Amino acid sequence: MPDTILTPVNPAEPVVFTRDMLDWLPWLEPMAVEDLTPRHMKALVDAARAKSAYFRLLARDPDALEARTLTDKDIFYNPDAGAPRAERELAAAAVSRFNGCIYCASVHARFAGTYSKRVDDVQRLLDVGVGADLGERWNAVVAASVALTATPIAFGAAHVERLRGAGLDDLAIADVIQAASFFNWANRLMLSLGEPTAAAG
Repeated sequence: MPDTILTPVNPAEPVVFTRDMLDWLPWLEPMAVEDLTPRHMKALVDAARAKSAYFRLLARDPDALEARTLTDKDIFYNPDAGAPRAERELAAAAVSRFNGCIYCASVHARFAGTYSKRVDDVQRLLDVGVGADLGERWNAVVAASVALTATPIAFGAAHVERLRGAGLDDLAIADVIQAASFFNWANRLMLSLGEPTAAAG
């Protein structure tokens, strides 16, 4: 019997973690842009998200999408106290690296590198994985994020104390927990609805 050669469904699907811009292919049909109603546009929060197949797919349930997007924006864009944006993005990138979500890891690794100016450390996280040595403060953020991701009950007082010891106050620790928890959920949603692909030319 001859060997069977399997042709990838999506030969452009990336197989390594990267900070490059990627696209995402849904496995279910997203809404067409012309079918988006004012309710859908309100749920998108930002009109520019209508260009994204992912958000147009989630727009099929506008109430859930609006709640999801407002939560996302408050966790990552709220500048009032708490963790620096770079460390919120680091938590999301670490969770995405651990969960194997190449698309989300690319987005949040880019943000973490941009806001921290520590591009080499962010790339090390992508290349080596969540065990990479990034310095104690970032190591503490990654360890807490991974514990929450592996199984939430694995996160505990020792992680909180390590974060405090690394210089994070309670509001910053809450931001790390929220960023990690949100992306632990968001990765699973994205991984179950489609796949990453190389960005169009």
